[in-house]
Amino acid sequence: MTDQSSKTPPKPASGGQAMWGGRFSAKPADLMQAINVSIGFDRRLAAQDLAGSRAHAAMLAATGIISSADEGEIQRGLGLIEAEMAGGSFPYRDEFEDIHMNVEARLRELIGPAAGRLHTARSRNDQVALDFRLWVRDACDRTAAQIEALQKALLARAEQHADTLMPGFTHLQSAQPVTFGHHLMAYVEMFGRDAGRFRDARKRMNESPLGAAALAGSSFPIDRQATAQALGFDGPTHNSLDSVAARDFALEALAAAAICAVHLSRLAEEIVLWMTPQFGFIRLTDAFTTGSSIMPQKKNPDAAELTRAKAGRVLGALTSLMVVMKGLPMTYSKDMQEDKVPTFEAFDSLELGVLAMTGMIGDLEPRADRMAAAAGAGFATATDLADWLVRTLDIPFRDAHHLTGAAVKRAEQLGVDLAELSLAEMQALDPRITESVYSVLTPAASAASRTSYGGTAPTEVRRQIARWKEILQ
Repeated sequence: MTDQSSKTPPKPASGGQAMWGGRFSAKPADLMQAINVSIGFDRRLAAQDLAGSRAHAAMLAATGIISSADEGEIQRGLGLIEAEMAGGSFPYRDEFEDIHMNVEARLRELIGPAAGRLHTARSRNDQVALDFRLWVRDACDRTAAQIEALQKALLARAEQHADTLMPGFTHLQSAQPVTFGHHLMAYVEMFGRDAGRFRDARKRMNESPLGAAALAGSSFPIDRQATAQALGFDGPTHNSLDSVAARDFALEALAAAAICAVHLSRLAEEIVLWMTPQFGFIRLTDAFTTGSSIMPQKKNPDAAELTRAKAGRVLGALTSLMVVMKGLPMTYSKDMQEDKVPTFEAFDSLELGVLAMTGMIGDLEPRADRMAAAAGAGFATATDLADWLVRTLDIPFRDAHHLTGAAVKRAEQLGVDLAELSLAEMQALDPRITESVYSVLTPAASAASRTSYGGTAPTEVRRQIARWKEILQ
């Protein structure tokens, strides 16, 4: 008996038939369908998928691989699909698994057989690598811009408070007086490096994998330079295996996101501390705080707390994708479908955190009196006394350190601050000490004296503010 199956052409993919159904005769089990389908989350790649398909179709026509008439129909159909997506009427269907097959199936319904030519010289492997790379590139651009907006908010606050005294801390213990402006400028520096990491990651990922096909390239005379240029890439990737296997572009972006989230969390933690009655350094309005269901006096810094918590999501996303990728051989494995959810969630969380922090910085009201009172606590000007002894009495610093420690001990015994020790008490430590020592023992004098480049002196703070204004202009 003659096997007729090879003579029966496969039916077009429509009415729920899988796009790869020519090889398979049985419908996937429901459980397999549930674990395999990704349209529930990769629909977020729709804009990127359409852009890649437009560039690919144009290249196929330009190289003579498909006719200009077919390309015109494909471009028309893609425009219709884009309009459906914008209007919320596009029929996303689980039976087509992912965004790529959903678009292709709908294209066939809209324009007929010409749709089948779009996938010439292309695989879902290079297609998803392209779409995901485009999405991550967009996310890096968007996040860098949002970080710069946060930096500008910090700059504005720092300029207002370049002279506002506050305690500087090490080990969360009062260390030396600084200014609030200087403290905020530390975060401007941190976030500046974060924005730089996103820009660096973008530069490295800006190569197009389209044209690598399944893994080995294509036998068609495609023009990868043309599609790369059309999609804003610097050029095509250089190895077809690496093109579909690599997800380090997403890992690098997630690493940048994780570091940024840590910086956000540190600033959020400080806002939480500063809001406590024990610190009382700042106030936040009702816009970024909540009350208690039982304690009417409470004003909770929930926006800061949630920003702090969302750092955990971003850190988890980086770990999740590294674990997915660590054991995969070349080139594409279905495991890599799990790259998108953590990346989407990480950038969603980071965006919320950056925007919330930008809002809080603009909203917070420093309580200069509380900050100034705390700036001199804990013998914060002890180093200034040691420096004075070195400069004025020509004492080696280690000896001055020892004498200052003795002065702190005596002040503790008397229950006073260093500036409140009498001259007699000071001269009991070293008779050469004069009245002029008191000029360095106030928090304001201490901060003003730190004029080394990058120091907390208000003049230096304003220098750094001016530098960053120019950078961010």
